[in-house]
Amino acid sequence: MIIPHFRTVTDAGAARPWLMMVHGASQNSNLFSAQEDAFSRGFNLLLIDLPGHGASRNVPGPFGLRDYASAVRGAMAAADVGEAHYWGTHTGAGIGLLLAVEEPALFTSLILEGAVLPGISMPSVVDAAGRARRLAQSHGVEAAIQDWFDYAPWFDVIRRHPAECRAADQLSLLRDTGGAFWLHQTPLADVPCLLPSLREVHAKTLLINGENDVPDFIDVAVKLQEVMPNVSRMSIARGGGFPLWEFPDAVNSVVLKHLA
Repeated sequence: MIIPHFRTVTDAGAARPWLMMVHGASQNSNLFSAQEDAFSRGFNLLLIDLPGHGASRNVPGPFGLRDYASAVRGAMAAADVGEAHYWGTHTGAGIGLLLAVEEPALFTSLILEGAVLPGISMPSVVDAAGRARRLAQSHGVEAAIQDWFDYAPWFDVIRRHPAECRAADQLSLLRDTGGAFWLHQTPLADVPCLLPSLREVHAKTLLINGENDVPDFIDVAVKLQEVMPNVSRMSIARGGGFPLWEFPDAVNSVVLKHLA
C-alpha cells in the first residue's frame, strides 16, 4: 500500500467527523487552503498530496487512478481514519468515484468538483495532458507547467480574473507540485467504465461545477446525476474549472449545507 504525504487538522476534537480533501492532477493539498480555514472548526481534516505532487513529489509512480486510490487508502490507514466525508476535485473526484464503487464503506458522503469519470472520453483532458507531457519531456517541467496554466481550459476563469481568483497563487501552487507525473513512462493500469457500478453507490453526493466549466466536465456531471441514486448538483455563478479556488465562499456555503 502506498502512503503519500498527508496532513491532519484535528482542532475540532475527536468526536467530530473526518473530512478528506483530495486535489487533482498538477496541484497539491494547498488547493484547499480556503476550505481548511472554513471547515476545521466542525470537522477533522485529512489533506493528501497525491504521489508525484507537492510534498509527495518523490513518492514513485506509476501515477494512474488505481495508484492514487491506493495512496488515499494508505493515508487513511496511516492517519487512523476509518470513515470520512470525501471532497475531491478533477482527478481527486475520479479517485473518490473509484473508491466509492470498490469500498463504499469508506465514505459518509461525497463532494465532487469537476469530476473525471473513468471510462468516459474527455477530449479536453486528453488534449491538454498530452500537450503537457510532450512539452515536459522535450523542454522540461517548468515550461510544461507555464504552458499548462496558459493553455488548459479549466484555468480560464482564473486567467481572466487574476486578482479575484488568485492567479499568481495558483501558478505558484502548480510550480510547487513538481511534475514527475508528466515524465513517467510506465503504462498505467486500466480502469473500467464506472457508470454501471455507480448505480449502487448510495452515499449522499454533491456535484459541483462552475457555470463556465469545460463542457467535458459538465457532461460528466450530467451522466453522474442520471445514474447515481442519491445525488444533487450545484452550479457556481461565474465559476470555471475550480470554483472551490475561484469563489471559495460560495462553494463552502454549499458544501456546509450538504454536510449538514
